[in-house]
Amino acid sequence: MGMNKAHLAAPALFLANLLLLQLLPIVVSVPITASSKTSKLDTWIEKNMKEYKLTSSLGQALIQSDDNSDDNKVIKVRKDGSGDFSTIFDAVESVPSGNTDRVIIWIGGGTYTEMVKIDKSKPFITFYGEEGDTPKISFDGTAQEYGTWDCATVAVNSDNFMAVNIEFVNSNPAPDPRRNDQQAVALRISGDMAAFYNCRFIGYQDTLCDDVGKHYFKNCYIQGTVDFIFGNGRSLYSDTTINSVAKGLGTITAQGRNSNDDDSGFSFVHCKITGTGDTYLGRAWRQMPRVVFAYTEMGSLIDKEGWSDSTATSQSKDGMYYGEYQCTGPGASSSGRVKYAKILSDEEAQPFLSTSFIQGSEWLQNPPSL
Repeated sequence: MGMNKAHLAAPALFLANLLLLQLLPIVVSVPITASSKTSKLDTWIEKNMKEYKLTSSLGQALIQSDDNSDDNKVIKVRKDGSGDFSTIFDAVESVPSGNTDRVIIWIGGGTYTEMVKIDKSKPFITFYGEEGDTPKISFDGTAQEYGTWDCATVAVNSDNFMAVNIEFVNSNPAPDPRRNDQQAVALRISGDMAAFYNCRFIGYQDTLCDDVGKHYFKNCYIQGTVDFIFGNGRSLYSDTTINSVAKGLGTITAQGRNSNDDDSGFSFVHCKITGTGDTYLGRAWRQMPRVVFAYTEMGSLIDKEGWSDSTATSQSKDGMYYGEYQCTGPGASSSGRVKYAKILSDEEAQPFLSTSFIQGSEWLQNPPSL
């Protein structure tokens, strides 16, 4: 864990603080622009993560858990029983509570029909799917049977979770629009500092519960019908495809910010929206939802109004923050947008365009090398 500050010599502490001050302007000024969205972002993350760790007690913990990938514990899961375990549930159960080292659960190809919950006491877990044969974790839980919170196929309550090459599925059929108990969550992420790389989230209503904490999604695919990205997380979605399979009315986001003091929100940068239905970018769920789409290609499925206040109160209408910046495609036209939608200026958009939105320099890690 982090070094005890009382044991630091004064000169060393001074130099560490000086390095931190030098880094801060870099952390907040690197947007994910069209020319830098891939290689420059990765280079920036790698460089600044190594420098920032020298001054951060949190960084010291991450160094111990992540930097020496050769020392990471790897647990193998294969359906045919040739690994350490044949189910993901058993592999997670084998991780001791209070672990401080990165544990990689490598998962072979195939469909794993099970519900998996990661307890809060088990941080630093990575699900790493077999490259070229992406494993699928699937279950058909619904709110009617389990409640919305507990119906998730995979529920992560711990911090510093990572998933690479994993498909999270709620296999329950498309919901009956006449019922209000058909929410069916594929993944609920309730831990802080979680990252998802090249993952898929498949469902209909309430596919991805981005519940609470800082989260990063890169090169992912998210599919659903109504409120299929919802919650109160503070999350950055980069280079991600969002696919609506709504046959009628659809809504992508239902973000749950309650007050101006709440720093949560969803930022989508260099994403692509495809699919069917008369689909809205978001609708009000709680008092002051905050969602921004930037550099995003929007298909014709997006309703010309863009955003819905169908569930909003007069108070939440005043506090809604729905922003768009430099988006393209037939669904991105500002003509006909609702009055409370914001077409952001460069200055207004800047805080949402980089990993500083999720304080990424303090915790964000590239996927481990296996």
